[in-house]
Amino acid sequence: MRVRNILYLSGAMLASAITGSLIGPKPVMAVAREIIELQRDVTSILQGQKDLQTQMTQDHTVQKTLIEQSADTVNKLNGTMSNLQKSVQDVQANSGTRLDTMSTQVQGLSDNLEEIKSRLGKLNQQLVDLQNSVQSIDARLAGGNPNGPPGGTGAPAAATPGSASAAPASSPAPSANTLYSNAYSDLNAGKYDLAWSEFRDYLKYFGDTELASNAQFYMGEIAYAQKNYDQAVTQYDKVLTNYPKSFKLAPARLKKGMALIELNQKTAGVKELREVVKRYPGTEEERRARARLKELGVAVTASAR
Repeated sequence: MRVRNILYLSGAMLASAITGSLIGPKPVMAVAREIIELQRDVTSILQGQKDLQTQMTQDHTVQKTLIEQSADTVNKLNGTMSNLQKSVQDVQANSGTRLDTMSTQVQGLSDNLEEIKSRLGKLNQQLVDLQNSVQSIDARLAGGNPNGPPGGTGAPAAATPGSASAAPASSPAPSANTLYSNAYSDLNAGKYDLAWSEFRDYLKYFGDTELASNAQFYMGEIAYAQKNYDQAVTQYDKVLTNYPKSFKLAPARLKKGMALIELNQKTAGVKELREVVKRYPGTEEERRARARLKELGVAVTASAR
């Protein structure tokens, strides 16, 4: 636009000069000088136009280069942000896995402690029984054999055929501790079907022991590990219903909520996770419930209506 205006002005000046020369006659030399000056001005204007076009071309090239560099920088930043986001997600996933592993290990240690306590209690009872047996033997040695034949020498009566002492000894059933230990070892070894059968037998024969709620909980864990979430919910429910004083209540309710979510029963699952937050503050289960609720994008507590 600027160049066009200059050309228009130059043309007007040239036309004015020619018109003036026609209207008012001037000396030939003066007219020639004006024409030369006008030609010089036109040449200068054309050169200026050329210089301006060259400058604009250079500016356009520089701007294009800057835009390309900016685009490359933005692309690199996007790539860096994507890598950073992936790294953060990996760290979160690894942290969650480590925390889950630590939680499982803590639960295992708790189970072992409960098992040791149970064994100590039984050992203590066996010691008491042994002490009573020793006292009974001492009493017999001191006062004679009250079970011997009257007036006899105190020798025990011979066993008759068919009597209890003559019957062959039957193989003893596995003890509660042995059955539980085997089941727990098979669970840790990934032998889920065998561990399930052993925990089921434990509950069948020793359902009123201190470790019965643990066995019930681990049956839920086996079902969860095998992605049989319906069965897992059933087993966790049995822990919550049949063992109201068990220390497995918090993990059972947590895993029940997670199993319900896996079954696409989000409302029921969220309700269970909120119950964990409400009932067991300060526990590892509360932390995991809060993290899962955050992943689901729901509030920790239900909004009041």
